[in-house]
Amino acid sequence: MLSIRHRISVRCFFVRGKIVYGEGDVFMPSTENSRALIELKHITKTYPGERGPFSPLRDVNAQVIKKRLVVLMGPSGTGKSTLFRLLNRLEDPDEGVISYRGKPLKEWDPVRLRREVHYVYQSPILFLPTVEENLAYPLYLQDKELERPEMIRLLQRVGLSRSYLHRFVDDLSGGEKQRVHLARSFSLRPEILLLDEPTASLDEESTERIEKEVRDFCDRGGTVVWISHLRKQAERIADERWYLENGKLTREEKGE
Repeated sequence: MLSIRHRISVRCFFVRGKIVYGEGDVFMPSTENSRALIELKHITKTYPGERGPFSPLRDVNAQVIKKRLVVLMGPSGTGKSTLFRLLNRLEDPDEGVISYRGKPLKEWDPVRLRREVHYVYQSPILFLPTVEENLAYPLYLQDKELERPEMIRLLQRVGLSRSYLHRFVDDLSGGEKQRVHLARSFSLRPEILLLDEPTASLDEESTERIEKEVRDFCDRGGTVVWISHLRKQAERIADERWYLENGKLTREEKGE
């Protein structure tokens, strides 16, 4: 079989789409700044609209704290996925500064930033024909190789057997694609995972498996922001819960 280096010929790209923003206001968690991996300071975003300029985010302040699992909730269309796009710098704010590790996002190399602050989309993006190729691709872009035993371990972490290595992604269900996408994200060893409803297409058993793996990721030093519409899930897994509705971002600690 040809090595992954010989078989891959595509290049990385980023999907851009129409964005819907919700209104925002000031929000600041009551925790020490020294552990804040990401800080949003006085963020404002304005778009033209049929009835004039629309500012969905106005002077928003927030922090993402190291080793925490934050669940972001709110009605559909209020800007949760949009907030992820700002954190991943797929969009820039019009006013204010977003910083990662104390340095404004604009000063980071975009490729490195998106590797360390990694966005797992609700609709999985799998570029290549087979599961094996998709798992190997991110490290291939860094001139590295992902060994097969590590691929198998990554699949097992998300509840998939080694037989999936040779499966074609077009033959996978939506839930299986999502798990392959998450396994690929783990291979990058990011510092922060941005998870957009990662269990939306999964059954109860698979959901529990993913929740456990993500919780373990935080326990080992990772940080997660997880979009969910499920209150019980948020209560079960979150260290803190953020609620975005009518532009207002509020926060609750675990147990509140």
